[in-house]
Amino acid sequence: MTRPKFLNVTDALDNRRRRGRARGPARGVLLITSGGLGDVVMFALVLPRFLKLAEPDEPVTVLLRRDAAKMAFLFEADTAIETVDYGRLLKERAYRREIGDRLYAANYRLVVTTDYLRHPLLDESLVRACAAEAVSMLARPWPKHDAMLAKNQELYARQFDSGIARRDKIVRWNDFADWLLGENAPPPRVRLDGQKLAPPADLDRPLVLIQPYSAVTAKQSPAGLYRRLIAALPADWDVRLTGSPADLDSDPDLARLTESRNVDFDTSTFSELVRLMRAARLVVSVDTAAMHLAVAVGAPTLCLASAAYVDEIVPYAPEITPENVRFLYTPMECAGCLGDCRLPFEDGMYPCVARLDADAVIAAALEMANP
Repeated sequence: MTRPKFLNVTDALDNRRRRGRARGPARGVLLITSGGLGDVVMFALVLPRFLKLAEPDEPVTVLLRRDAAKMAFLFEADTAIETVDYGRLLKERAYRREIGDRLYAANYRLVVTTDYLRHPLLDESLVRACAAEAVSMLARPWPKHDAMLAKNQELYARQFDSGIARRDKIVRWNDFADWLLGENAPPPRVRLDGQKLAPPADLDRPLVLIQPYSAVTAKQSPAGLYRRLIAALPADWDVRLTGSPADLDSDPDLARLTESRNVDFDTSTFSELVRLMRAARLVVSVDTAAMHLAVAVGAPTLCLASAAYVDEIVPYAPEITPENVRFLYTPMECAGCLGDCRLPFEDGMYPCVARLDADAVIAAALEMANP
């Protein structure tokens, strides 16, 4: 239990040492967003607002978790990207020093940490290393780290009270941007500019994409549901399961779906999937990054969601929800648990996932694929 204190002391010592180095006039804006792949998709929608914080001809850099940078292709072309391996940042003192020295040397004029949920030894150690004017939202309560988060408030020149704990993530970001810019703009709908995206793929036959995998396997719907859906689709349609080779090996039941007619497994990267999503008759996905991407590029998207992130991530707030998405989930008294499920799993799934009505899923899918 003493390790976090040691790391925090190390940050302070390193920062005092850096302050002894001469730096010229500060220039540039650093936006820190520490969420995963899905968060990066959603942040791309509000990024244009945060870019307005820069002075004329001033560069803007977005700092991302290294594993989430696969979605950075969605950002504006002139946005610089900085990536950090958060696992190494927490465990390796030499790496922390390397990253800290690089951030300090960049000499940013303004640092904005955009995350409501922040880790005091990760996100905020990066803020500390910059030794620049910094602003943030008030951090989400986190009993394990509340004392350190409170102490770290000294890092920020200003902090924004973004409201109750369970709020739509995009709406919260938009309110933060309003506060920073002195504006009152409506939040963006979940739709990226089609003119800036790769064009739809040329397909010989109608295509349905299915993304059945989640990093949390308890959020995955069973293979039997997808088997019924595939059987209900027209015989001359193609179906592709999307995921990584590791996904294919992780669940033999889902892998066996590729033995069905016209079903293949597709390992395209996210940037490659954009063309397929834009051409697909339907994308069916669990509530994961691929789902957010499909909605944002305009694909008809059916999300098979858990109730874990209701009121924060899925469903989206009504004012930002586009017409091309439908969310199906089982309402639960424990909705909004953020994945901290306290109920016994049912067939290896969260109860809210296990109780999804397969007939309703198939009916919704057929309706959306045949408008």
